[in-house]
Amino acid sequence: MSIEWTNTISAAAAALSAVAAGGAWWAARRSAATAETLASIERDRRHEDLTPDIALSFTGRFGNNGSITAHLAGPDSLGDLTAVQLEMVNDDMDHRVLNPTPEFTQADADAHVWGPFRFVPGVDGADSNGRQTGAVPLEMGRGRPFAVERTRPGHWMEGLAADGWQDRYTHLPIRVRVTCRRGEETWVLARELENPPR
Repeated sequence: MSIEWTNTISAAAAALSAVAAGGAWWAARRSAATAETLASIERDRRHEDLTPDIALSFTGRFGNNGSITAHLAGPDSLGDLTAVQLEMVNDDMDHRVLNPTPEFTQADADAHVWGPFRFVPGVDGADSNGRQTGAVPLEMGRGRPFAVERTRPGHWMEGLAADGWQDRYTHLPIRVRVTCRRGEETWVLARELENPPR
């Protein structure tokens, strides 16, 4: 066998080896991407399967005050939550301030709870506007009440706007966003409660 023939065979073998190595690298890369996609799908499915079953109920009503109780009903495989936080959600009206004044600004409108109830400021870690509670742990199968009160007209409202404030919410629900955490996992749930008669 000539040296040229041996060199040709060696070059062809090297080229085939390079093609095979490139193919193996491409297949491994594609396999890793597929595995990551499948793992992501499985994580999402597991996260969805563990979505907390939070039941809200209006309890302990005394005049314009009461409680909203958050009860963790399942799923059993979830276990306890490290943090649950409730937030009042505004009605669907447009609350942009088109003609702000020193007495009424967009910040005033944004801070106001536009709905029938708010959390009692300072109670259960609620902020000063009564928009949301503090975050608290919640055990599986247990509930916890959060103090609420009927909202009042904004300080800028006068006349009919103040007198009929609660009338505008008579047939609208209490809308609550519930943020649940367990370790690094987070779920955000939307809930509605019937607005009890005054």
